Amino acid sequence: MKPRLTLVAGLMALAAASTAQAQSSVNLYGLLDLSVGQTKAPGTSGAVKSVDSGNMTTSFFGLKGSEDLGGGLTASFTVESFLRPDAGAAGRFATDNFWARSANVSLSSKSAGTLRLGRITTPFFIATLVHNALGDSFGFSPSIRQVFTSGTVTGDTGWSDAVSYSTPNMGGFSAVAMMAAGEGGGGRNTALSGSYSSGAFSGALSYQQVKKGATVDDTTTSSVHASYDFGAVKLFGQYFKVDNDTKNVDYKISAVGASVPAGPGKVLLQYTQTKASAGAGRKGFAFGYDYFISKRTDLYAIYLDDKVDNLSSGYSYGFGVRHSF
Repeated sequence: MKPRLTLVAGLMALAAASTAQAQSSVNLYGLLDLSVGQTKAPGTSGAVKSVDSGNMTTSFFGLKGSEDLGGGLTASFTVESFLRPDAGAAGRFATDNFWARSANVSLSSKSAGTLRLGRITTPFFIATLVHNALGDSFGFSPSIRQVFTSGTVTGDTGWSDAVSYSTPNMGGFSAVAMMAAGEGGGGRNTALSGSYSSGAFSGALSYQQVKKGATVDDTTTSSVHASYDFGAVKLFGQYFKVDNDTKNVDYKISAVGASVPAGPGKVLLQYTQTKASAGAGRKGFAFGYDYFISKRTDLYAIYLDDKVDNLSSGYSYGFGVRHSF
């Protein structure tokens, strides 16, 4: 009897392990982006030649896992870290938190949507990168640079101490509501976003208010985004209204772009303009070519002309390789 019981127990353990493996998963993934080029900031006299990480897409790696809880409910986790492979260093910059890209857990249901807790990428940032020709390029996209790194919108692209709820997709419509608790660091951040996608068209409306952080200006931002793929060309358009409530300055940012299929790649064009109620305005125009060697690897060459009122012109150009895994 004892050998039989041992065999039965072994078969039950194997069945349980197979079921757990079928119902849960953990994946390692990421992206490395490195380029060589030159940059001259507006108003400066000299240019800097360098090898840089993340000019087209910020390099990162991550772990993601999920478990099927039954009844249509799934539990998931995501932890993602930025990195700088040009220097073999973690983070976007020296003081960046290790898991600054994402660190959250979630419960989701196809019929009820997704509740997420932790550090979460903002829906406003996602709408901005989806609807401009150069995506989330902090090195070359004038839209990303003028919205997120020019002293206009505050609050980073991801919020810590956050809670978000995402609706299920309802005939192409979806929405996200998000809040980041102040936790002694000022007020709380809030965000709302709605999007619609059908066939060749994609559009989004987004709103966010930033009040968290003793050294961060309070800002209120509303935006509209759209794109349409005609086949021969995909067009992009965006408009942002940013109110800096701390400095009492308003910004209006408009952007248009295009992605044109050409051979195994795409010609990319993007123009963005910032008008300020006080202080200097800014204009940027980027163009380049993105060549796809495979689904996971591409080569790119991009040039950005960057002008700030009353300052000498700036520019950036780079030749790079981007590889995802």
